[in-house]
Amino acid sequence: MENKLNNIAKVHSIESFGTVDGPGIRFVLFLQGCTLRCKYCHNRDTWDMALGEEKTLEEIVEKVNRYKTYMTLSGGGVTVTGGEPLLQVKFLIEFFKKLKEENINTCIDTSGMFNVTEDIKELLKYTDLVLLDIKHIDDEKCKELVGFSNKKELEFARYLSDNGKKMWIRQVLVPGYTDDEKDLLRLKDFISTLKTVEKVQILKYHSMGKYKWEKLGLKYELEGIRDATLEDEERAKKILGIQ
Repeated sequence: MENKLNNIAKVHSIESFGTVDGPGIRFVLFLQGCTLRCKYCHNRDTWDMALGEEKTLEEIVEKVNRYKTYMTLSGGGVTVTGGEPLLQVKFLIEFFKKLKEENINTCIDTSGMFNVTEDIKELLKYTDLVLLDIKHIDDEKCKELVGFSNKKELEFARYLSDNGKKMWIRQVLVPGYTDDEKDLLRLKDFISTLKTVEKVQILKYHSMGKYKWEKLGLKYELEGIRDATLEDEERAKKILGIQ
């Protein structure tokens, strides 16, 4: 079982020419499985670990190497997202070890809602960048929005900062949920305490993933909530003091 965890991943999908999940052109691996219940999730079909396709470490690495030239020339690399990639941390350790042998930049897109275990510490040794999704700076609002407290993800951010791991902070801007000025100012204050934040990104909420909920026979949690606009984004950036 241990060997299987190390060498086989449950994969949702692969994007071979990603440009929004880290620097440069990136090979983006979407892993299956997520324990959060984000109301705005646009990849609802990634939650169930019983779904997805098993792929071996060797076949994924072989596929990555097909695009190595493009990635290297653009200053890109590999980003693993989901779902929640840290649910498959043992596989990621072996995967990132292989990538570092090939001098390929490695990035994880995560909620950080985990205790920082020895496995996670080991993985971070081979991780060049963490895209950390801060779900909500207010603990009670976070529970309402994604079903969990924000305490672990804020502790995760502090661990990255204290251990010199580069991160980009991301937050989905959902009208009526994550756009309150007081909350954004609290987020700004928290980010100011972190030493390794290279970038802060606002991701505008959109309802394009609604059909995935409906396809699964599920009620879309944010029915009636408007998509975030460019004006919403600019306002949030101004409050956060970012470009």
